[in-house]
Amino acid sequence: MPPSPTPSPTPEPSGVRRRSLLGAAAAAPVLASLAGAGSASAAPAAAAAADPAGGPRALPGGGDLGPNVIVFDPSTANIQGRLDEIFKQQESAQFGTGRYALLFKPGTYSGLNAQLGFYTSIAGLGLSPDDTTINGDVTVDAGWFDGNATQNFWRSAENLALVPVSGTNRWAVSQAAPFRRMHVRGGLNLAPDGYGWASGGYIADSRIDGTVGPYSQQQWYTRDSSVGGWLNAVWNMVFSGVEGAPAQSFPEPPYTTLETTPVSREKPFLYLDGDEYRVFLPEKRTDARGVSWGNGTPRGTSLPLTQFYVAKPADSAATLNQALEEGLHLLLTPGIYHLDRTVEVNRAGTVVLGLGYATLIPDNGVTALKVADVDGVRLAGFLVDAGPVNSATLLEVGPEGASADHSANPTTVQDVFVRIGGAGPGKATTSLVVNSRHTIVDHTWVWRADHGDGVGWETNRADYGVVVNGDDVLITGLFVEHFNKYDVQWNGERGRTVFFQNEKAYDAPDQAAIQNGSIKGYAAYKVGDDVTEHEGWGLGSYCYYNVNPSIVQHHGFAAPNRSGVRFHGLLVVSLGGNGQYECVINDTGSPTSGTDTVPSKVVQYP
Repeated sequence: MPPSPTPSPTPEPSGVRRRSLLGAAAAAPVLASLAGAGSASAAPAAAAAADPAGGPRALPGGGDLGPNVIVFDPSTANIQGRLDEIFKQQESAQFGTGRYALLFKPGTYSGLNAQLGFYTSIAGLGLSPDDTTINGDVTVDAGWFDGNATQNFWRSAENLALVPVSGTNRWAVSQAAPFRRMHVRGGLNLAPDGYGWASGGYIADSRIDGTVGPYSQQQWYTRDSSVGGWLNAVWNMVFSGVEGAPAQSFPEPPYTTLETTPVSREKPFLYLDGDEYRVFLPEKRTDARGVSWGNGTPRGTSLPLTQFYVAKPADSAATLNQALEEGLHLLLTPGIYHLDRTVEVNRAGTVVLGLGYATLIPDNGVTALKVADVDGVRLAGFLVDAGPVNSATLLEVGPEGASADHSANPTTVQDVFVRIGGAGPGKATTSLVVNSRHTIVDHTWVWRADHGDGVGWETNRADYGVVVNGDDVLITGLFVEHFNKYDVQWNGERGRTVFFQNEKAYDAPDQAAIQNGSIKGYAAYKVGDDVTEHEGWGLGSYCYYNVNPSIVQHHGFAAPNRSGVRFHGLLVVSLGGNGQYECVINDTGSPTSGTDTVPSKVVQYP
């Protein structure tokens, strides 16, 4: 049935919520990879192509995209059957090994319902979303989890126009499920069928002609887009550069609205120029508002696929590094890559683009990927999954002490996600470290697992989620959850965050386990004591100490009390009374209390 135009803004029952409450769903067995007809290829580069050192490249550019990149055109037979087959495999395979990219050549498709399960990306291959139109739906629902969408992670939709059959497309996702560069010629429903719980999410560079109905979504961030309307808010809805967004009104309703996004540069994407695959690199925008693709050819540059090493999961880290040293970019095709050494990105302007949630697993305690202190690197579209041997770090942007000015051409990290545990034991002291100045992190979910395999206070130990040491760093869409100490520690100057969602670790055994000197618990978001300038908009931290509900967390946020350190729209929530906060930020803000899941809010600080 069509959704009610007057939903309750707080559909979630008090006292209960969230993923581990219902237990982790068993992952479905992973079927054999789909292969054969429909997989994509591009002609390899000529053997004489030169590397930066002046000699011939030993590794080719371009080539076949592998069996798990499935390419459709309007004449492809049984498209719906192929979509259904992949969905059947991936629907509940939360910690499975299947990875898929579903790519649609420009044209018009009718009568399709592309249901997306785990590790499945769907995208059009045009320069504009309107080049590829589906008269039908791209659907995410939660039937696999009894109508609870809080575990609908790791899937994406990009660069398509949709004409929903009912007039409204359903996209009931939670973390790590971007909706980018989409044109919905109708409405968008962000809740599962039955309006069960949901904990998303992220929209960027998209146009939704109709109304967006979040319904039960607890929080959401929308950037540089256009919407025909926005229906309601539960805890924390944040907008920057969104035409049609609700007006600023935090705390009631909890809308935090910025007219523009300070700096943004859209994610690189694969497209077809005739029969040739290319990767488009959108240009940087300052004070952006609305979509980047609305009028003619988008602004940016383009690279032929022959300038990329098309990596396969069997490739070693040595091979990936050789390709980078020879001047190639990296296109990571879907699958799981085991790394026995660090992938080193040392050349300015290098692109590392993953398809279908390509996953990097560092073995033997190495760091998965490091970026030098150079201009314009673009990391996008992959997952880093910690290995069983502790890594000091999983992803580093810039070396320690990086100081070069990258304001004209920053490094961007987009839809790069990090996981510690869940698919098996994983450990990392710090997940993501940002040392380079002016870096833009645009949508990340850095997650110490609270369910799945290899989960426990020490089993998947991970002290710090994101550590920012570089100055002038901007993060738009920051999701960080469940770390043993600080989820975010920000030491750089002039840092900015637009939207933050956090849960403290569920599984702390007792008060002593989280004690931070004389302070009860580590803040979810800690600004260094020496920082003089910092700003954040729309930040929320939740606690759900289900192992020991008597635990008290002093505050969700900690920062120096000085005029240059400013926050707008802060909240903390105790989920069903499983643990409590004494304050919101520092010693400011009312405590949470009782078993009611009601946020405590601070409109401005200081």
